[in-house]
Amino acid sequence: MTPLARLVARWLPACGAEAADGLPRPALLDMGQIARPTSPNSALFAPADVRPAPDVVTPVYEVAAQRLYEAVLVTAAAQPRTFAAATCPARRQAHFVARSAWFNFPDLITAQVDERGPAASTLTLYSRSVYGYSDLGANRRRLDAWLSALPTILMQPTEDDRR
Repeated sequence: MTPLARLVARWLPACGAEAADGLPRPALLDMGQIARPTSPNSALFAPADVRPAPDVVTPVYEVAAQRLYEAVLVTAAAQPRTFAAATCPARRQAHFVARSAWFNFPDLITAQVDERGPAASTLTLYSRSVYGYSDLGANRRRLDAWLSALPTILMQPTEDDRR
């Protein structure tokens, strides 16, 4: 942890924690009932039919929902300063904490995969800041990076493909 993060932690305690620590364990989020803040410190990437309207419309992926969910977990694990906070495999929902490099500010990310058929699924990603009014676009850039990395992960063979 940087000296700046230690200093900031005097006023914002979660900045003094490591990984996903310092924040309450995330509960299952109803992705159909997201109440976004009025401040510009969140990003929502989702299918077109999700409300509120997403910032970026995610495609229908031509893979089974479980495969997409596993690819999202791998994608998240590969991101810098991003830590798993909770998973709900039965709902294909996962929660992560991403921390900024200098101040250790925590952002919360929720990912959910929904089945649209035997070989089709959709992805909803919701990233938001814990502290501050503006995130200077960090949440949107994060989700852009995740969506950009996802096709590469999906192209990698799975254990079932190797048998």
